[in-house]
Amino acid sequence: MKISVIGGGPGGLYFSILTKKAMPDCQIDVYERNRPDDSFGFGVVFSDETLSEFLMRDLPSYELIRSNFAYWDDIIIDRDGERVSIAGNGFCGCSRKKLLQLLHQRCEEEGVNLHFEQNIDDISQFKDSNIIVACDGISSQIRSQFEPEFGTKVILKKNKFVWMGSTKPLEAFTYFFKQTPHGTVAAHTYQYEAGMSTWIFECSEQTWQNFGFDTFDETDTTQKLEELFKIELDGHNLITNKSHWRQFPHVTNDNWHKDNIVLLGDAKATAHYSIGSGTKLAMECAIALSDAIVAHPFDTKAAFEDYEKARRKRVEMIQYAANVSLDWFENMDRHMQHSFQQFAFGCMTRSKKVTYENLRIRDKSFTDKVLEEFNTNNTVENKSQPAAFATYKLGNLELQNRIVMSPMGQYSATDGLVNDWHFQHYTSRAIAGLGLIITEMTAVSETGRITTGCAGIYTDAQTNAWKRITDFVHQNCACKIGIQLGHSGRKGMSKIPWEDQFNGTSWELISASAIPFNENSATPKAMTMDDMDEVTAQFVQATKNANEAGFDLIELQAHHGFLLASFLSPLTNTRTDEFGGSIENRMKFPLRVFSEMRKAFPQNKPMSVRLSVTDWAENGIIEEDVITLTTAFKNAGADVINISTGNTVPNQQPQTGRMWQTPFSDMVRNSVHIPTITTGSIQDIDQINTILLNGRADLVALGKPLLLDASFVRNAQAYEGFEPNDIPKQYKMGVMHSYPYQAGERKAVESMKKALKPKSNKK
Repeated sequence: MKISVIGGGPGGLYFSILTKKAMPDCQIDVYERNRPDDSFGFGVVFSDETLSEFLMRDLPSYELIRSNFAYWDDIIIDRDGERVSIAGNGFCGCSRKKLLQLLHQRCEEEGVNLHFEQNIDDISQFKDSNIIVACDGISSQIRSQFEPEFGTKVILKKNKFVWMGSTKPLEAFTYFFKQTPHGTVAAHTYQYEAGMSTWIFECSEQTWQNFGFDTFDETDTTQKLEELFKIELDGHNLITNKSHWRQFPHVTNDNWHKDNIVLLGDAKATAHYSIGSGTKLAMECAIALSDAIVAHPFDTKAAFEDYEKARRKRVEMIQYAANVSLDWFENMDRHMQHSFQQFAFGCMTRSKKVTYENLRIRDKSFTDKVLEEFNTNNTVENKSQPAAFATYKLGNLELQNRIVMSPMGQYSATDGLVNDWHFQHYTSRAIAGLGLIITEMTAVSETGRITTGCAGIYTDAQTNAWKRITDFVHQNCACKIGIQLGHSGRKGMSKIPWEDQFNGTSWELISASAIPFNENSATPKAMTMDDMDEVTAQFVQATKNANEAGFDLIELQAHHGFLLASFLSPLTNTRTDEFGGSIENRMKFPLRVFSEMRKAFPQNKPMSVRLSVTDWAENGIIEEDVITLTTAFKNAGADVINISTGNTVPNQQPQTGRMWQTPFSDMVRNSVHIPTITTGSIQDIDQINTILLNGRADLVALGKPLLLDASFVRNAQAYEGFEPNDIPKQYKMGVMHSYPYQAGERKAVESMKKALKPKSNKK
């Protein structure tokens, strides 16, 4: 077999070493455009976990690399001179040039042929190669020739960054944040060998312009940054090496292979440097590609398919985490308003991979500071009390904790009338310690239902049925209960989820525009002014009914493409009158409805609005629209915004994952300065505490986790060792069982996490 590797970066070299070791008779040639001693960039970073992987695959490479790394256990976060050190992180740095030299040595030892100063832009010379590995970087010439076949997408991210070096010694990986009249500038810094450290400077486009930086003027850039970071550099100079300002390119490919060409490294996928995974990603993929080829030496297609199957999901997960981390840095100015410990905690947990409990195991002294600051800021007497169990006031309504039950359709009402099923559903979870329950979407009219099984509050009987539930909640527990009022719009006449088809009498659908939800939906009528007047009156009457039913809060449903949401998104609102076009026009009707409801609901009771703040589809609602919209609702009297996303159009492409909607909540909360509720694959008390402590939301809503675990909050309280004062006397004896049991479970989980942590490679 003959393999040609285009690009001599760490990924291509490591692939060649592993494959040559496993298949000694294979001819492997590596073609690198630069000279052997050239290197652009300064240092690279690995975690202990990555080094342990190298140990398993090639001991000689591991020993060479390990002996040349600078190790540190701490991460330091420094904001304008205020700093904190967080231990237990296990990272190491190495000169990129030294890493390449070590891999060159291993290639020569194994018999890999290295060809330098070879700029390959024509692969016709490799007609006799069985496999061509294209790992020639972000701007891959090989990939560029076949972009349609690979399905290449390159998106330039917003921030500007420049990669430099210094002789300044550093005791740990350090993030420096400098607040200036021009904006915030961050420096990602680490020592990678004696007397040398990497300094990556980053700022927003606006800040970059305010400073008057020039892309290619290294002298001007160096002078300005040396002056700005004079204290941090402590008399040391910055060193340049083609240190030009850039924007990070996010590279993805729908297909990783074409014929006998396969992509590797940055040519295939990039991960933002803020999570230190670029070289790691390339070398881990090199391992997978080598394994696949060794397993299928005579079947290239099968080998490439195995490679992609083994790595695609993992690569996409890393890219997602990197993008979330990148998003945090793109909004540094927003985060700088936080108190210092919260800011530092937000930086450490920005990618959502690291949580409060992860950090607590690594460095309890740091998380204690974070929690103490949170509780002090929230006037909590017990400074070690878990964040989730701090009280919270929405207007005059005090919640006993920060955990909310999200609206979840039960589809079990008859003619809009709730029944015993709803009674047990809501009361059992209220008794189990939630801070707030928000009911399923409750229709303001018969034709506003989504399905025939949806609840309503447009008749006296419906109002009285709801009052039976709220009375029980108020008489038997400290939980508060709110109702979500809504209208289905073009998503009405839907089938009940567990039924095969819609069963019931049909009705006319209405929406902002005459656009059906999907190919199976009826086309709605575009609303007239008379329709708007009628629907507004229905919402106002439902508001009065909700107050009579005893609800503590009302939430307006303006998300997921339902009636009011259909006005807000440009994908569902194509009107040419005063209710279409700009966001100011599109929000007129929803804002009118809310304002009239606010007048009809007692002023001492809070109101929420639930919004989809992205459509996850091209040409949908944008961030600037969301800021305008949420500011308008705030000014109209909204006490909190319940953040949701998507479900506007069927062709959406959401980027899901754990806590996946929290960045949107962060954006609204910390830009508009209004409390937010967040939701979206939040599964445990650790994630809830993490979200609250890093300031991404004020309340955390759970949906599916509460369906099969009505006692989620009680179990979480026992897990945290927090005994509330609202446990019903009939259930008090359960404390004797649950608390010792959950304490044992927690100890076991923490022991497992410690055992699974890779052994430190620190010398």
